[in-house]
Amino acid sequence: MLWPMPAATPQDAATPLPRTVRVGYGLGSLCTGTFATVPGLILLYYLTNVLAVPAAVAGAAVFLPKAWDVLINPLVGALSDRSALRGGPRRPFLLIGACTLPPLFALIFAAPPLRGAAAAGYVAVLFLLAATAYAVFQVPYVTMPAEMTEDPQERGRVLGWRVGFLGVAILLSGALAPAIAHADGDTPESYRLMGIAVAVLLAVGMFGAWAATRRAPAVARSEAEPSLRAQLATARSHRPFLYLAGMWTLQALAIGVMLAGVQYFATYTLGSAGAVTPLFACLIGPLVLCMPLWNRLARRRGVTYAQWCASLLYTAGAVVLAFTGTGGPAVGYAAVVLVGIAYAGLQLLPLTMLADTLAADAARTGKRRAATFTGLWTAAETLAFALGAGVFALVLAVTGFRSSDAAHHVDQPDAALTGITAGMSVLPAVLALASLWLLHRYHEPPTEPVPLEEEPARAD
Repeated sequence: MLWPMPAATPQDAATPLPRTVRVGYGLGSLCTGTFATVPGLILLYYLTNVLAVPAAVAGAAVFLPKAWDVLINPLVGALSDRSALRGGPRRPFLLIGACTLPPLFALIFAAPPLRGAAAAGYVAVLFLLAATAYAVFQVPYVTMPAEMTEDPQERGRVLGWRVGFLGVAILLSGALAPAIAHADGDTPESYRLMGIAVAVLLAVGMFGAWAATRRAPAVARSEAEPSLRAQLATARSHRPFLYLAGMWTLQALAIGVMLAGVQYFATYTLGSAGAVTPLFACLIGPLVLCMPLWNRLARRRGVTYAQWCASLLYTAGAVVLAFTGTGGPAVGYAAVVLVGIAYAGLQLLPLTMLADTLAADAARTGKRRAATFTGLWTAAETLAFALGAGVFALVLAVTGFRSSDAAHHVDQPDAALTGITAGMSVLPAVLALASLWLLHRYHEPPTEPVPLEEEPARAD
């Protein structure tokens, strides 16, 4: 049972948020960044190379639980909208997620004495429960900035802290998890320890965000549509959101495919499982350094222009990555640095575009529909990252990748080695190129209400 907490009181939209609220809200990204990164980075490899799960089965075990988010996210959004719990409609859900996700995550990597399909079933069930707990936290969390302030600059500061902590979470978890997992040669015990360490990081971010947003004001209240069908109908009526969400879904899928392939690329292309740590540092290291530069470019030339630059740079880096086999490891690391610079922009700019789109929609329609749109956005993003691991697993299966357990490593056929490199480079580049068509179709919506005389006439 949730203990009573004083509800936030409305404040003037232009009133700056307390710094503790901005920073504390950002802490929640330690959860969102970690849970989006670690399973995508290491779970598929854990199944195929530690628990001897065939690649196709492993891909299903990773993808299906996350696909559940498409159904659970709208439900969580509707439940939080109708919530009458003390502490506001969002924060109690943050607390529920904080109490459930960390232990469930640790159990995913508990490495029971199972192998093959049985191990895949165990991981899939725990991953499904963890994905549900994550949705309980994530959907209300993403909705909160639109309800805490109506000032675009203040909302940008809130998102700045969120993205900053997101970079820290991705860098920390992405480097820490593989380092611990490979410390003793990919043993079940090392993965078990890794699961506990990451669970602690999740708990710090989730409980921190819940506690620090206690003083968050509530200047607006958005309400999600009560069903997935109704939410999809609302989204179909908003073309800027459709193109924006479609663009980010394809780019998230490209990132998800690449993220799933990093460990395989390090082990089989660069020749060392431990190479994943410097490889991931090259990918995520630019995140914190380049984020302010992308933000500055967005302010000077517009956020859509900056998004074009980031998308094209990501595509170029992915193409260069395909030449690692002929150019050597240096080419691979340099390409990953280019991808990392672009990734910094891709983490910041779509969120900024989404916030602007939601604000324009509220000004145009007079309706608070942020919960509907953010629920769909989160579901699409989570599904894309999960599908990325499934797609890479399919590449492994088609090219003949041979699974093994921690005690018995096997040599891979040439086709599988080629598939690993192509899946890490060519496939993400193709997906990123496809996203550019949707970005071309996206147009920034007006921020002012449409005058009545400009509205189309309606037939009687």
